[in-house]
Amino acid sequence: MKKMQIFEPAMCCSTGLCGVGVDTELLRISTVLNSLKKNGIEVDRFNLTNAPMEFINNKAVNDFLQTKGVDELPATVVEGVIVITSRYPSNEEIAKLLDIPLSFLGEKDETFNILPKSSGCGCTDGSC
Repeated sequence: MKKMQIFEPAMCCSTGLCGVGVDTELLRISTVLNSLKKNGIEVDRFNLTNAPMEFINNKAVNDFLQTKGVDELPATVVEGVIVITSRYPSNEEIAKLLDIPLSFLGEKDETFNILPKSSGCGCTDGSC
């Protein structure tokens, strides 16, 4: 199994989901990581406030911060290589990077969908 890590900017708590206003992107990534965990896949998530040593000890991330700065976080690392910066990976990107089905993320996996998608009843101009 590939190893994925997400290095996030400083936040008030480990998930960033505290406080009055909830960032929907943080909610999405937390939900995705929980779904992965339920499927036996661990993704390490490091917040600069709560785990600063992880940023220092990871050479790729440390070098990245030295050149780009914290404004370019979050950074997604797979197998020690930074693959995405300045945003969280999409669900599709996570599935591709980890080589797993989308269903592991709590989404319907379209890989085995053998029925064609319907775009309605097939009638045109409202006449059937």
